[in-house]
Amino acid sequence: MKGFFDRLGNGFRRFMIGRYGSDDLGRFLTTVLIILIVISFLFRNAIFQGVIWILFLYTYFRLFSRNYAKRAAENEWFLARTEKIRKFFRVRKKRFDDRKDYKHFTCPGCGQDIRVPKGKGHIRISCPKCHHTFEKTV
Repeated sequence: MKGFFDRLGNGFRRFMIGRYGSDDLGRFLTTVLIILIVISFLFRNAIFQGVIWILFLYTYFRLFSRNYAKRAAENEWFLARTEKIRKFFRVRKKRFDDRKDYKHFTCPGCGQDIRVPKGKGHIRISCPKCHHTFEKTV
């Protein structure tokens, strides 16, 4: 049985040679597709089903496409449009990961995120970007 799955995997790898594959836009479209499929169980609508099929076909078209430059340009467009949202969540994740050892402050001068070690008491913080100085208790 293991030999069958090895041959199947190798066949798929050979098939994907020269094809675009998955990227950030593809993963986003797949996530949206799964959410829409789950919602479609609640609302049976022919138009909604059509949208799901179109999204499904477009996602797989991008996955198996041989036009690498066009798919990469689409992904770059998507990444440029979603940079602010992705940065928002990246900053929140970083703050959450650092919560035990560091306290985060926002510079009142320029809005820069400043990370300061916890347990230092009342300190003066100097922003590395604009050099604005302010005092906080850590």
